[in-house]
Amino acid sequence: MAAAVMAVAPGGGGGDFSDLREIKKQLLSVAERSRERGLQHSGKWAAELAFALEPLPLNELPPPPALTEEDARDLDAYTLAKSYFDLKEYDRAAYFLRGCKSQKAYFLYMYSRYLSGEKKKDDETVDSLGPLEKGQVKNEALRELRVELSKKHKARELDGFGLYLYGVVLRKLDLVKEAIDVFVEAAHVLPLHWGAWLELCNLITDKEMLKFLSLPDTWMKEFFLAHIYTELQLIEEALQKYQSLIDAGFSKSTYIISQIAVAYHNIRDIDKALSIFNELRKQDPYRIENMDTFSNLLYVRSMKPELSYLAHNLCEIDKYRVETCCVIGNYYSLRSQHEKAALYFQRALKLNPRYLGAWTLMGHEYMEMKNTSAAIQAYRHAIEVNKRDYRAWYGLGQTYEILKMPFYCLYYYRRAHQLRPNDSRMLVALGECYEKLNQLVEAKKCYWRAYAVGDVEKMALVKLAKLHEQLNESEQAAQCYLKYIQDIYSCGEVVEHLEVSTAFRYLAQYYFKCKLWDEASACAQKCCAFNDNCGNGVGCWDSLVVSRTPSRKEQVATDRCCNLSDFLLSVLVVVPKEKKIFRFVCLPFATFLEALSAQLKISSSAVLESHKFV
Repeated sequence: MAAAVMAVAPGGGGGDFSDLREIKKQLLSVAERSRERGLQHSGKWAAELAFALEPLPLNELPPPPALTEEDARDLDAYTLAKSYFDLKEYDRAAYFLRGCKSQKAYFLYMYSRYLSGEKKKDDETVDSLGPLEKGQVKNEALRELRVELSKKHKARELDGFGLYLYGVVLRKLDLVKEAIDVFVEAAHVLPLHWGAWLELCNLITDKEMLKFLSLPDTWMKEFFLAHIYTELQLIEEALQKYQSLIDAGFSKSTYIISQIAVAYHNIRDIDKALSIFNELRKQDPYRIENMDTFSNLLYVRSMKPELSYLAHNLCEIDKYRVETCCVIGNYYSLRSQHEKAALYFQRALKLNPRYLGAWTLMGHEYMEMKNTSAAIQAYRHAIEVNKRDYRAWYGLGQTYEILKMPFYCLYYYRRAHQLRPNDSRMLVALGECYEKLNQLVEAKKCYWRAYAVGDVEKMALVKLAKLHEQLNESEQAAQCYLKYIQDIYSCGEVVEHLEVSTAFRYLAQYYFKCKLWDEASACAQKCCAFNDNCGNGVGCWDSLVVSRTPSRKEQVATDRCCNLSDFLLSVLVVVPKEKKIFRFVCLPFATFLEALSAQLKISSSAVLESHKFV
């Protein structure tokens, strides 16, 4: 079935939520059918969503699935094999299901073989940190499964669950186009199975690709669109979708609440995300899913007590869950115990070698330990798991930047930017890379774009100004520095950056060249407030004093004190005409008086008698 038959507007949707009772029946039914086939995550998703809706009366509960003659013949073998399957004895389950003809038993037979191959592959790669090269370590069962499922597919003998498994096999063999077509077909045949929608999400790389998918017009499509918008970093659209689902009657769904928290995490609205996660933990205190994302937020805010409590709490619930290991790893990382943190991320990967977050976080820890080779391998593993993980691409760019390999660095930063086009950090990194490659026009574009989308780290304008300064474009540099200072002071930050004093220094020099004395003096005085640039501020003041055209009496005072900055870390101002009035800042008066008397070679009392000081 071709996936690009009919264009579907990404924002549109014909999902009908008018009959929530019918929707709950469908969810309960598909939850049971998923569990019968060993699809635990799909069953859990449907059950959680059903729980968010009002309970059904006894006479409206969905009946159990009807048994066919084939089901009856295979019932004994299926029941025995399912018990082995639940104990993760996949080869044993598949052995007893040989020759079964019913759809349910056949699916469990093929799925057992698939999971057996995956388990063996994981056992071989669990201790490896090297990149998974094609053909190096693979699931040996995939090709056989593809041949058998392909025959069934051509004969149209696969139900919705069978099509889902066929799509998974195709995706594992990197047959992406064929996999997309099969997953779309599975969504049409069995639209209530969340697993098929989720696999389809993993294969869609951009919004344009989404537009040309022929998707079934069902209420499930609304959940799919909300999820894929979150994955594609289209957060505004995703939040709109989730809000519409809440309004439709799913306000109690912990799945939707967690997805909204993840969406705010993705746009770095940390306060909002933390608030939602805290509310989620009140509603579902034993929840482990998504708690690693919660721990990332606590880590960014350096909330050690809260992160410690979360780590201990999850250990009490289940210390051998992947998310628990990642939370503990974040806790040790926040305490700068990077070796211990990396150990817990490795433990997480032993539990699930395809867990994306653990690979990325382990790459960060290796970067902290200056182990660039291991960091590169970890980030590449993360990309193998999910090519849309911008953090892994960005991490690779940083690693190659440390290794002073700018062309590699540029490639990886570009990939990160494609995934996060409105993230200023990616744009600033790209600009720095272009600057190192002497592609200054491209660098200027990146810095300006980073400022335009909302500069998170408040560095884009400074870098752009320095670039203009390097190119002798003084007017543009001054404008950038001025905007930077306005932004810093308008957001109410504690101003302690070196870059702020650098901006004031440049503006003082720029205004001085333009003979704008008042503006130059104001900037020079601001510059002197910063210890790291006080000398430059005093130098600006000396230039100002010399460059003015004072009266004869003022000139005498200036001549006697023109080298005062050699003795004082202070500011000299020659003010109203015909009066000897000097103002010095940054020094106690006694120290100032002593230094001034030494400079003028007269006693302190003589200074006090002959001058008026303010």
